[in-house]
Amino acid sequence: MPVKNMMTPLDDNIKPSKDTVDYALILTSAVHDMKNSLCLLLQSIESMSADINPSQDDHKHGAKLADLHYEVLRLNSGLIQVLSLYRDDKDQLPLNISECFIADYFTEFCIKSQLYSDSNNIEININIDTDLAWYCDHNLINYLLSDVFINALRYSKGKILVTANIVNKQLVIEIADNGAGYPDSMLQAQHNSMAELSSKQGRTGLGLYFARLIANAHIIKRKTGHISLSNGGELGGGIFTLILP
Repeated sequence: MPVKNMMTPLDDNIKPSKDTVDYALILTSAVHDMKNSLCLLLQSIESMSADINPSQDDHKHGAKLADLHYEVLRLNSGLIQVLSLYRDDKDQLPLNISECFIADYFTEFCIKSQLYSDSNNIEININIDTDLAWYCDHNLINYLLSDVFINALRYSKGKILVTANIVNKQLVIEIADNGAGYPDSMLQAQHNSMAELSSKQGRTGLGLYFARLIANAHIIKRKTGHISLSNGGELGGGIFTLILP
C-alpha cells in the first residue's frame, strides 16, 4: 500500500532554521567600524581647514568645517559611550588603574576642539597644576571628561573654566561654562536611572548615565567616585563636577 504524502499546504511556508545571531556583537562591530570612519573624517576636516585662507569667503567655509568637526566629535563620543555600556553589561569593562596627569587630558581636548573654539571665539582657561596626578583608569576618565568638555563647548556663550584640586584627599575636577546652565529638571533628576531620565525629560540621559557609571566604578577604601551638576560659580553657567577617591 503506497504511503500518502502527509505534507500540508502550510508546510510549504516553513523556513529553514537559521543560526542564532548575536545582534549585540554585530552592533559593536559596526560601531567599531563607524569609529574608524569618523577618525578618518576628522583627519580630512582638519586637513581641509589647514588649507583655508583667511579671506572672508574662506572664513565662512572654515566656520562650517569647524561646526562639522565638532559634530563628528560628538558622534564619536556617543559611539564610545555605547561601546562602554555594552562592555559593562557583559562585565567586560575592567578598570586599569594607573597614574594620570590631569592637565594632560584638557591639553588634548583643547587641541582636538581648537577648530570649533577658535571659530566660535570661545575662551578656555585651564586652571590645573601641571604636576597634579591621580590614580584612575586613563581611558575611561578620558572618555568621561571629553564628553563633558564637548558639551561645555556647545552650551558655552564664550567662556569655559576647568579646575582640578585635591579636597579631603579626593580629586575634584570642575568644568564650568557661562551658558544658561543646567535646566531645573536635569538638576533634580541627575541621580535617577537612565530610564527615568528618558521618561521625564524626553532625552536618553546616556551621557549622564555614562559619567555616573565610570565615576562609580572608581572605588578605593570604601569611597566611591561620583558626579554632580550645579549652576552658578565664577562664570554663572553650568558646572559639572567629578570627584574621585
